Amino acid sequence: MTRWTGLLTVLALSAGFVSCDDAKPPAKPKRAQVKRTGPATMEIIPAGGQLPYCMLFTTSEKGVIRQLTPTRENRAIRCDANQPVANTSFRVPVQEGKVRVYVFFSDESVPTGWVAQQLYELRDRERITAMDLRLPGRISMETLEFTPEKSGPAAAVSVTTSDGGTAPDAGTRARSVDRAAH
Repeated sequence: MTRWTGLLTVLALSAGFVSCDDAKPPAKPKRAQVKRTGPATMEIIPAGGQLPYCMLFTTSEKGVIRQLTPTRENRAIRCDANQPVANTSFRVPVQEGKVRVYVFFSDESVPTGWVAQQLYELRDRERITAMDLRLPGRISMETLEFTPEKSGPAAAVSVTTSDGGTAPDAGTRARSVDRAAH
């Protein structure tokens, strides 16, 4: 009887080792992705099946926290799956370095001030999860990273100023004003 018990124990253990080695935990599906649209610009695109409202924040290597989706009411906005959040690209200042992008999804239009305050309080943590936040309703989040790059010399634009001189890349507004003048 002890031989059979020992044999069955060995078989059970060896079967357990084989199944543990073969079984890998499934990869966690991404709730959103970063799409680079330029050297220092990005779009955030939510995946399907997410909660209907979202808000975006970044924290830079230098410690700057930015809200990317402000509204007059300072609340989360509606976010459609597979469409850029707010139908826009977001610029990340190169001098601030790599940023972590926090994408918060919620089932209601949560006040963004609460999130900003809590991100500030948790700024020294290496990893932040939805469980770390004190927010109403259902909340899920995705943490992404983006590293802005300087534009190359070919991307630099000269703009003619009102006194006839030129200024290197005076910005989009100056370029559009200059074009309107000609």
